[in-house]
Amino acid sequence: MLADQYYLIAHEDRTGRSRLHPRATGLGLAAALLSELVLEGRIGVTDGDLFVLDRHPPADALEHDILDLLIAQPQHRDVRTWLAFLSQDAGLRVGERLMRLGAVEPIVRRRMLGSPQITYMPNSAQQRNAAAWASTRLANLLVRGMELSVVDQLLVSLVSATGLTRHVLYGFEQYPHAFQYVPNAAFALPSDLREIVEYTEASIGSVLTVGRR
Repeated sequence: MLADQYYLIAHEDRTGRSRLHPRATGLGLAAALLSELVLEGRIGVTDGDLFVLDRHPPADALEHDILDLLIAQPQHRDVRTWLAFLSQDAGLRVGERLMRLGAVEPIVRRRMLGSPQITYMPNSAQQRNAAAWASTRLANLLVRGMELSVVDQLLVSLVSATGLTRHVLYGFEQYPHAFQYVPNAAFALPSDLREIVEYTEASIGSVLTVGRR
């Protein structure tokens, strides 16, 4: 699943912590979850407005939950609104989906103040190898200049929009064509997916700007 792959790329496999500002990671995951529904033909996006195309529930439980939310709130159509809303718990929800697949395990960290913090991380050698493969696989495709599927184009676009390019292509600086392709990957996407990527990048820019004030 797209959001699962993005989650594994965006989090450190040894600690489970986000490689990005947590709000940026949440926005990337929210974009990936909405994009999964676009790829399933359940929703579409035009001029910043999101609309439901097919109310039939997807097979995946998380996709099903999100589609139900979109159906229940037809008055809210702005993509940026949905990105902001879904980003609040997207990490936990995708982490839970990965846990159900056996790809990660929940880790509870006790804090002196406040409720315990739950993170999801690969806890065995097999899980860590699978998590590391998410970035390695994408880097190999980019370095070798192979034709990408729509899902991989979208994954590359979200990697670029959220600032994960240097992580994915770490150690491949001698392949400038790979770095040149990444920021342009979104141009080849269908228009509704391209819009999601563009609004995600703009939302992350706003988050980081506010954070610097």
